[in-house]
Amino acid sequence: MNKVFYFKTLAEAWRTLKPWGIIIALFFLLRYTGALSGISYLTNSALLKTGMMDIQPEAPVIAKKFDYNFSLRDLSGNTIDVSEFKGKTIFLNIWATWCGPCRVEMPSIQNLYSKVNQDNIVFVMLSVDRREDLEKVKNFVNEKNYSFPVYTPAGALPEQLQVRSIPTTFVINPDGKIVSHETGAANYDTPDFREFLETLPKP
Repeated sequence: MNKVFYFKTLAEAWRTLKPWGIIIALFFLLRYTGALSGISYLTNSALLKTGMMDIQPEAPVIAKKFDYNFSLRDLSGNTIDVSEFKGKTIFLNIWATWCGPCRVEMPSIQNLYSKVNQDNIVFVMLSVDRREDLEKVKNFVNEKNYSFPVYTPAGALPEQLQVRSIPTTFVINPDGKIVSHETGAANYDTPDFREFLETLPKP
């Protein structure tokens, strides 16, 4: 009697868990074949075209101070102390080549970069790809003909840049305060956002 009940319980458990097992298996299949990134890219691309992802900059109620105490490395291997950017507006975007939403928003960032005064606004396109994938980062940037400055971490990043998801974008004003913090893909090539960047008060 107990034996029959035991097998019946396993059958019920299998019927309950089978759909979840299929979903989990499908997720890992998509994840490791790269298809998941492709799906994310297509979804975000479609949304971007609708205008629903146009950035609407809003200054936070309390702006946090930005931590300049770290270094970056450009794609030529030169080390840059971020404190060199003090006194300027900084557009800092954290991204990776494997991130579909990151790739979706990059054309808008390139357009933004080409339209603003680069003497007053510093762009930091910070790749968090693995160190051994540096050539992949270089090839991606060259293939897309992006001209904005791309960097990788030269050491540990400050806690405020150790984000849980990408893309994540920060805007730091010349006074060293974080005045915008956006997570997820967005269209930054809008008149409102350009005006927001270009009219931030000088220290």
